[in-house]
Amino acid sequence: QVQLVESGGGLVQAGGSLRLSCAASGRTNYPMGWFRQAPGEEREFVAAISWGGASTAYADSAKGRFTISRDNVKNTVSLQMKSLKPEDTAVYYCAAASKSRAVPTTQRDYDNWGQGTQVTVSS
Repeated sequence: QVQLVESGGGLVQAGGSLRLSCAASGRTNYPMGWFRQAPGEEREFVAAISWGGASTAYADSAKGRFTISRDNVKNTVSLQMKSLKPEDTAVYYCAAASKSRAVPTTQRDYDNWGQGTQVTVSS
C-alpha cells in the first residue's frame, strides 16, 4: 500500500508557473502519475513516469508545458507546470500504479491515490 500526499497547489495568473509535489510513503517502487479533475468534468490523465524515471508520458494538453520528475531517494514525484492557462484549473491528483511495470496513462491502471491539490489559474 502506498500513501500519497500532494502539495504545491494554489492560485496563479495565466502564464505563470507552479510546482506540485507528491510525497509517497510505504512501498514506492511503482510507476507514478498525475491526473486532474476540473469542475463538472471527468478526471483526466496529465503525466506519468516510470519507476526509474527514464520513461515519461504526457497528455497532449501537457506536452511542452509540464514536466514530471521523481526523486526515489526522497520518495517524491513532482509536476512542474509552466505557461499555465485558465483551462488548467482543476484538482490535481497524484497516483501510483502498483500492478504496472509500464508508464500507464489510464485511471484503471492506478490503484493508489492522493487526496488532491487545487490549482486555480486566473485569466
